[in-house]
Order: sequence, then structure tokens, then C-alpha cells
Amino acid sequence: MTWSTSQLAELAGTTLKTVRHYHQIGLLDEPERAANGYKRYGVQHLVRLLRIRRLVDLGLPLSAIPSVEAADDSAERVLRVLDAELAASIERQQRMRRELAAILENRASIDLPAEFETLADGLDDLPEAQRALLLAYSSILTPSAMSAIQEQLSEPRSDVAAQFEALPADAPEQVRRQLARRLLPEVRRQQEGHPFLGDLAASSRRGGAVTRSVVAQALVEFYNEAQLDVLRHVHALLAEDEAAGA
Repeated sequence: MTWSTSQLAELAGTTLKTVRHYHQIGLLDEPERAANGYKRYGVQHLVRLLRIRRLVDLGLPLSAIPSVEAADDSAERVLRVLDAELAASIERQQRMRRELAAILENRASIDLPAEFETLADGLDDLPEAQRALLLAYSSILTPSAMSAIQEQLSEPRSDVAAQFEALPADAPEQVRRQLARRLLPEVRRQQEGHPFLGDLAASSRRGGAVTRSVVAQALVEFYNEAQLDVLRHVHALLAEDEAAGA
């Protein structure tokens, strides 16, 4: 008994279009035709088509199938490359599941870089501006720099840091200067423990100009004028300290 093209496709669990495509690219030999001109496929065609489908389902590109079937010198290399790609895909999907689990458990974690998922529960009270800054920084900083920030954030927040985050935009100049002086020792301590904080460009995956533009725009976007003024005062005080030390 023989089958038509559509019957063969149905038996193999594929489509008529796919069978025709395999004919066109030479993967599947065309059968002899009956007296009425219709193609007539036998069991050998079915087995061949099922074999092709199996390799395709494993992720093998059509162009590599002849090499794998012939078991030539490139066959093992093709299969090992495919295996490595599958391993990477599985790892990526497992990471995606971990991130989804973190978001399902704590929706706030969606506003944090993926690598901060283990800290999500401890950062519930982190101001929105800092969350946004962390996301922006994740686009430029190296993994080691982001790990250092993660370590820093795992420590209890100080009162002066909380006051800075709560500083209203219309805070008087005197309040800003006083807050800058109170913030200075903490900034010094952070820079001593994590030197990259003093020069983010040195710990960036991007060029210096791009890094500075991201940092500058993020600060301006997510902090109000009073907070930016405090940061300017802190920067000036640090510069004075460096000049005095020099």
C-alpha cells in the first residue's frame, strides 16, 4: 500500500507544506508517480520523514541533518554545539523562573535588578528613586560593582540616609548644608569600603561618557533639587578634603 503526500504528512504528524519543502531542499527524495501523476509514498519515505522530524524536534537545523546522518567529522561538533545551546537555554529559563518566583512572592522586586532578587524582601522600604537608580546603574556597571552595591544595601539604612531620601524640594539652604555635612562621613565610609563609588566610570561596562550621562540623567530625573544640592555640597566637601590631603 502507498500513500499520497497529504496522507504521508498526516502519518508523520507534519504538514503538506513541510513535506514539499523537504523535497525542495533535497532532504526527502520524491517518490515515483502513479499512472495518474500522483506521488505515491512507501514506508521508507515515512521512516525517513520521521527521522527528519525527530532531529528537527531536537533543535537541529535542516542544513546539519545530512552531516549528522552521515556521521562525518562535523557531526559530533554539530551535536555538541546544539547540546551547549540547549544547556544555555535551560539555564536561562531556570533563571527566568527564579525571577518570576521572586516577583510573585514580592511584586516590589520587579523594580529591582534581577541580581537583587535575594534582597527583595529586605528592600521593601527602599525609596522609589533608589530603585530606579539601581535599575539604571545595572545597565552600565560591572557585575562586581553591582555586587558591591548589593552588599552595601544589605546593611541597615542610617538615619541620615533616610533624612536625605525624605528631604523636600523646598528645604532651606541651611538644612541642605547641615545634611551634607552629616552625610559626608557616611559617603567617605562607603567610598573607602567600595572605591568604585568615587568613580563609577572605572567600574562601568560602557564608555566613560555614556556612564557619566546615565548617572547624571538618572540623578536629575529621580532626585529633587534640594537632594541634588546636598549631593553637590557633599562633592565639594570631598574635594576640599582631597585638596587638604594633597
